[in-house]
Amino acid sequence: MASVKFFLDHRGKNPVGDFLDKNKETKIKVSIIVKNIIEFGLISASPHIKKLSGYPLWEIRILGKNSTRIIYANKIKDEIILLHAFKKKSNKTPLKEINIALNRFYKLS
Repeated sequence: MASVKFFLDHRGKNPVGDFLDKNKETKIKVSIIVKNIIEFGLISASPHIKKLSGYPLWEIRILGKNSTRIIYANKIKDEIILLHAFKKKSNKTPLKEINIALNRFYKLS
């Protein structure tokens, strides 16, 4: 069994949660994936997750007309932390989006 947590900034704000609240359809899809991760582990989400090559980060991939990515880290066994969410408009994950997630990841240390 895995646990899923949201990154909170120094003010207690939840950027991924805020993003999902503004994107209801994506929130439903993410909720299903997260529920499966909690119940069955990361292996259950294998078609929806991908390692970001060269970084200690992974992404949950929401496909469709509103393709979305949620970048997360797996710092502790069986615990993932959702760091950053964005609408994906190109084939490659933009470095700007990776850097936002990396900054949040390093603040966890």
